[in-house]
Amino acid sequence: MLKERLKIEYGLPVDFEMARFSVCRWIAADARVDLERFIDAHRGDIARDLDGDPVFLAPHEFGLNYEAERWKAIRFAAVKDYQVREPA
Repeated sequence: MLKERLKIEYGLPVDFEMARFSVCRWIAADARVDLERFIDAHRGDIARDLDGDPVFLAPHEFGLNYEAERWKAIRFAAVKDYQVREPA
């Protein structure tokens, strides 16, 4: 329905593809260098949210758990915490 509507109302031919990702997690680390190393190692699997914060995209739970085991310094969060305060 969306495909037809975009074509009729806006003249836009659209095709949809299945994404290879099914799991996403916000990522963080205590040391900035650890986070940067993880992002550099997973360039094709990183997105940014509207705030510019990094999000790791995994094909499945197994892939997420595998990376979490390999990268102990990285925290993976299913929900973004907006209550984070700067240290006083």
